[in-house]
Amino acid sequence: MTDTIIAITLLWIFVVIYSVAASFDFGAGFWSMIYLNREKTRATSIANRYLSPSWEVVNVFIVLIVVALVTFFPGATYTLGSVLLIPGSLVLLLMLIRSAFMVFSHLIHRYDKTLSIVSGMTGIFVPALLISVLPVTQGGFIRSTDGVENLDWGLFFISPHVYAYICLAVSSTLFLSSLLLADYSFIAGEKQAFSVYRRDATLLGPITLLMAVLTVLTMKVEAEWLYSRIIADLPWLLASVGCFFVGYIALLLPQNRRYGLHLPRIAVIAVTVQYLVASYVYGAARLPYIVYPHVTIESSFTHPDTFHALFICYLVGFAILIPGFIYFWRLFMKDEQYVRQK
Repeated sequence: MTDTIIAITLLWIFVVIYSVAASFDFGAGFWSMIYLNREKTRATSIANRYLSPSWEVVNVFIVLIVVALVTFFPGATYTLGSVLLIPGSLVLLLMLIRSAFMVFSHLIHRYDKTLSIVSGMTGIFVPALLISVLPVTQGGFIRSTDGVENLDWGLFFISPHVYAYICLAVSSTLFLSSLLLADYSFIAGEKQAFSVYRRDATLLGPITLLMAVLTVLTMKVEAEWLYSRIIADLPWLLASVGCFFVGYIALLLPQNRRYGLHLPRIAVIAVTVQYLVASYVYGAARLPYIVYPHVTIESSFTHPDTFHALFICYLVGFAILIPGFIYFWRLFMKDEQYVRQK
């Protein structure tokens, strides 16, 4: 395995982890807003209980993505920085606002409802803006004028492929988060909240699968080079769909803890694996392009000596971080005493 493949694999792992974790996080903020005035279900309470510890951990990965991109592939940063200046700036602004209200809501409880509204709105807009990076870097939207690369906003706003991606991002965010919150409610013993989130996940699952199919179909028209590569890995795509159905069936089955089967957790794991497999297919199909057709992993790669030093630093960093993430998971997701707020 070459240095460039190792570097892009590490970067893509950061992207995938952030995509899934951020979907849980942003979606929880949206559901917190939706069920704000339905106190009897305790759905907002469950969402805020999950948000409280998770949002800081999730933000670690977006920092890792930016640092890895700049250090491993400095040649790609100019193109990406020029083309994605406006959407990137909007994402940063929305995340700053969201983070500020997260902090203030813990200090001053009168901001709780405002936090739910801000989290809910940013929980939709941020994933929609972030996902727009993918169709832009697939080619066809970048124009060069006097050596300066810019995003063709006219093509961007009339592209069905872009809107398919945005719909996929929003539906995935709501589906994954409702699935996780159903599991979280099940552990907490909140039966009404569990029924609410289970119903939401049941409705959103087929919609998300439909959006995924629509995204692939529109890709055939606007990025045929990528579509043909993805279809070449059809067995992996079918495996991804199979994982979805395993998770969806586990969600539909009667939930009963007496038999030792934690079906909501099985559903979360199966659907998460589905996204990981689909991400592998998409990421492998894009190689060697970071921005099609001009920026490749080879043309934008840093000096090999610099990469080796950075890679060692990442290994040391993960040796420190991974035990912390495991402890976080056990404390905030598996500890029933905390989840039940006893």
